[in-house]
Amino acid sequence: MKTSIHSRQAPAAIGPYSQAVEQNGLVFCSGQIALDPASGTIVEGGIEFETRRVLQNLGEVLAAAGLDFVDVVKTTIFMIDLGEFEIVNRIYGEHFGPPFPARSTVQVAALPRKARIEIDAIALKRT
Repeated sequence: MKTSIHSRQAPAAIGPYSQAVEQNGLVFCSGQIALDPASGTIVEGGIEFETRRVLQNLGEVLAAAGLDFVDVVKTTIFMIDLGEFEIVNRIYGEHFGPPFPARSTVQVAALPRKARIEIDAIALKRT
């Protein structure tokens, strides 16, 4: 059975989708951008501040599912400028430890709300 997961500590979905969906012990987290949940606007300060906000939002969605970053098995990072990858990678490494999740990183032409970064995740509930 598919179950929708929602956190009030993360930004509300800006379209017809769930923040996350759980089915058969897998939790599929929709991509998070650097929206401040209180104001609904992108945080200012560049890629470092955006990356920190994205991971904070993702952490809140994981927590709503009873999970943490250690439970993540796969992420996808979407960036508008791969030239900022070193900064993103450093901050990402502050949240994930060995064994690291599998990961894809791609440069895209644009993201919603003119965000510079978006990260989605798949996590596994431990039995």
